[in-house]
Amino acid sequence: MHRMAFLNRHIIGIGLAVVSLALLVILYVQYRSLSKLGEALPAARKAAISKRLWMIDDEIQNHYRSIANESLAVSPAIFSDYLADDFPALDAAVKAHFLGKPSLGIGKFFILTMSRSTGKRVLSMYDPHTGGMLEGSPTPEGWAAFVAGSPWMTLLWRNVAATREPDIAPLKMPEIKPDTLVLADSDPDHPIILRPITNEASLLVGVAGLVIDRNAFRDRILPEAIRAGAERHLLGDEFSDLTLAAFDETGGLISSTRPLREAGAEMKIPFSFAFPRWHLGVRSESVRYDQIGRRYLLTNLSLSIFMTLIIIGGSIFALRAAAREMKLSQMKTDFVSNVSHELRTPLSSIRVFGELQRLGLVRDPAKVREYGEYIETESRRLTQLINNILDFSRIESDQKSYRFVQADLTEIVSDTLKTFEVRLLQDSFSVKVETPDKPLPQTIVDPEAIGQVLVNLLDNAVKYSGEAREIRISLGRRFEFATVSVRDFGVGIPPEEREKIFERFHRVSTGLVHDVKGSGLGLSLVKHIVEAHGGRVTVQSELGRGSTFTVHLPVFDPVPQREQTPQNAGNLTEYTEETGIAP
Repeated sequence: MHRMAFLNRHIIGIGLAVVSLALLVILYVQYRSLSKLGEALPAARKAAISKRLWMIDDEIQNHYRSIANESLAVSPAIFSDYLADDFPALDAAVKAHFLGKPSLGIGKFFILTMSRSTGKRVLSMYDPHTGGMLEGSPTPEGWAAFVAGSPWMTLLWRNVAATREPDIAPLKMPEIKPDTLVLADSDPDHPIILRPITNEASLLVGVAGLVIDRNAFRDRILPEAIRAGAERHLLGDEFSDLTLAAFDETGGLISSTRPLREAGAEMKIPFSFAFPRWHLGVRSESVRYDQIGRRYLLTNLSLSIFMTLIIIGGSIFALRAAAREMKLSQMKTDFVSNVSHELRTPLSSIRVFGELQRLGLVRDPAKVREYGEYIETESRRLTQLINNILDFSRIESDQKSYRFVQADLTEIVSDTLKTFEVRLLQDSFSVKVETPDKPLPQTIVDPEAIGQVLVNLLDNAVKYSGEAREIRISLGRRFEFATVSVRDFGVGIPPEEREKIFERFHRVSTGLVHDVKGSGLGLSLVKHIVEAHGGRVTVQSELGRGSTFTVHLPVFDPVPQREQTPQNAGNLTEYTEETGIAP
């Protein structure tokens, strides 16, 4: 029993401790998991960004690959006239081939081969912007083309020599696919894309090439390619903080999607084809990679803690509701026990006195009258208890109604004292009634209900007076309220219990008050009835010196404000701010 009582009293604390412990374990496991995930997140983010950078680079490089694949697919037949040393025919064929080919970002197109008669290299270069052929001394683009094609010319010299020397066997090339392109960037200012050309016998007959226009690529092609690549591959909140940029061989910024506050890139890759010394990179302007994992951890951990607090809060409310229900159940059990005792006591008295009179054992008229008064008193006590129970039931089912009429509060108090007179005399109580000099104004009340309020307050005063045998009733006026106070000089109420005594079934758990039996409904009904009349009930109490319950009821015809002063309250010369009654 003691163990169950302990559990009932501490169920909220025990339940909260269990739930909190379980949630803390879950929170710790989440923290460990989030920490590991936070550590891996920067690496995963780098891998995702690297993949996108390579995709953007591939799109950028496709500009030159597509032009080279289309423009450098030269027929070996072009070299037949050349091998006969017919250079004008070679220039004409080169111009005819490259005429109309895409030229954005291209400086020059050219064919590089070797003279059959002299064994010298021959360069035929076409300018797509002017539509003319290069004449005279080689330009810087021409020298870059000679240098880039030198390895191939070494192979071609053997094949040319084989046409003059029968003892020299030509060197066949492996099958060259149409998209075989070679980048030569020995001259960074004039990078060159080459494609070797072979005939039907797989013999090298020359190379076709183009010179990249560095300035056009930097100023016109690259900015647009970076912008389009960022829009396609760096979308969404995950990459919205990234700035895409291109850097030259010195690390200088060439172009970026947004202005950079700091130079350089947090992550970069080299261009895979044209301008391999240049780099494509990203920089986060809002967060560094080493902050990503920490931010992820803090964000998710904060959400987990917030959800944990919500669960704990919900558990507290659920446990409090369960505890209140258990407490209410216990209070109802105590109520049944107390009511049974309250009913049994007057019934036993009535039965005893009735049997004495029935058996004729009482012959003295005074005794007969005395026993009759006892029977009447106990009957009234039973009636009061039953009325309380019935009224409580009506209130719980929202069926309680009142009959409001204009009434004199002084008369209600007088009538109530008459009905309670026998009980007071039997218990040797003296009642002192204090009224103001000026009659109280009329009130709109249900006289029977207000009488029930006074009966309950008087009954409490009798029960909790202890050895004291005095009750004081005071009537007065406090601004727009008429007041009735019932004061006893008994055991008093502990401070921590004063707000709870008006709750249904509530019984003071400690002290002398706990020793008095009762239903726990009286003060709850008092509060409900008074509030239904638009008033309020207050209490002042001091342990060992008694309690004062004050009912405040609205007056029907309030007097002007200048007359609403404590001096107009007659005998009530000292007022308190809380109750407005004399102590």
